[in-house]
Amino acid sequence: MSKIIHVNDENFKSEVLDSDLPVLVDFWADWCGPCHMIAPIVEQISEEYVGKVKVAKCDTEGSYQIPSRYGIRGIPTLILFKNGHPVDQIVGAVPKEAL
Repeated sequence: MSKIIHVNDENFKSEVLDSDLPVLVDFWADWCGPCHMIAPIVEQISEEYVGKVKVAKCDTEGSYQIPSRYGIRGIPTLILFKNGHPVDQIVGAVPKEAL
């Protein structure tokens, strides 16, 4: 069962920045083909790392402040946050091993 949470401009701070666990955030949009290509991988990660990493999706079409704040210029972009700070980032559809 998926453990993915959905974040936006309103709940990003509480769900991501204030999280005790590292958080992998997938910045995506419904019209983005590569975003749909990596969606099953993000889903697998959310299931495999329950209790170790939170996995979140942020729809760039509905949230404008957060993608802008983190310089999202292309999607999919995945950013790993730890202790409220971005520590790693991958842009584009990549194989699971790269994540």
